[in-house]
Amino acid sequence: MWHTEFMIAAALVAAAMLWTSIALRRMRRVTDPQGLPGRGLALLDAAFLAGGPTRVVDTVIVRMEREGRAVVARDKTVTITDPAPRDAVEAALIEAAGPARRLELAALRKVAVRAPAVQQIGDRLAARGLMRRPDLHRAVVRARRFWWLAMLATLVLAVVGSVSWVRQISEGSAGVSFPPFPAFALLLIVGVIGLVATRPGPARITPAGRRQLSLMQQGSPWRPHDVSGAAGDLLLYGGVALGGAAVLTDEVLRDAMLARVQAGTAASSGSDFGSSTTWCGASSSSCSSSSSCGSSSSCGSSSSCGASGSSCGSSSSSCGSSSSSCGSSSSCGSSSSCGSSCGGGSSCGS
Repeated sequence: MWHTEFMIAAALVAAAMLWTSIALRRMRRVTDPQGLPGRGLALLDAAFLAGGPTRVVDTVIVRMEREGRAVVARDKTVTITDPAPRDAVEAALIEAAGPARRLELAALRKVAVRAPAVQQIGDRLAARGLMRRPDLHRAVVRARRFWWLAMLATLVLAVVGSVSWVRQISEGSAGVSFPPFPAFALLLIVGVIGLVATRPGPARITPAGRRQLSLMQQGSPWRPHDVSGAAGDLLLYGGVALGGAAVLTDEVLRDAMLARVQAGTAASSGSDFGSSTTWCGASSSSCSSSSSCGSSSSCGSSSSCGASGSSCGSSSSSCGSSSSSCGSSSSCGSSSSCGSSCGGGSSCGS
């Protein structure tokens, strides 16, 4: 009888629905709802939201360079001239520069984006519902893959059950039940509808996060209120945080930063989330194994640190210049969470 095949298929689809529903609820949960801060968002929070971990690092470098506490040379080497940090991210950057306080920009980004101080910014934004954690997004993707496998198994079981039913009919078996096609067809229709309804979306920024960015980009140029400086400097910091290094007027600084961003973009695969457990960089192929972007991976290499497209992230993912991903279109240190972003979300941001 085909009833056994149908019960197995129904159990698989039900398990997939439950798993996906739980994963989706976790991804969308807002643990620290505060509403949209509008134009009052902190500078580094805005940088992470618009471009991921690498954008945060780039914004800090620009700020330190503008204040005369760092020098970016034509050979793309960053020299820290003032070892006294103003905040936790600056401390991570200075530590990443090493005892010589001098390091090539790409290598500096690679290390700095993995710092807990940078990664925690993404966690904070996700808790507010402005971003999706890349690890939670990937959990939804895995659950949906199982769902697709369950649908495939349902098709196979439908064929097996139908063949069995036809054979019984041809043999004139007594007590043959009604045909299996309607039951399996209904199960497949329900499964497809469920898959469509539970799509998590590719972006590491939630709808609430996109509204937040829109509020900051409307009207006059945005300038942060949580840092001090001349009006022109604040406008520059805000421009870099939201738009990336392309807004810089200093040719040496702009070329040094954009060279790294473009390299990341070329290597990016374009997705918003990477493979890290958290915010590893840009929007595409982030690569970490821990909450700080991992220490044993290639996270932040030239293929993943400093892109410019779309979150690890990520849409992600996770750091370059656009507002859709972890800073750009690459990974560990560009613009999914990882991506997380390249991430991750919630009602204020589902």
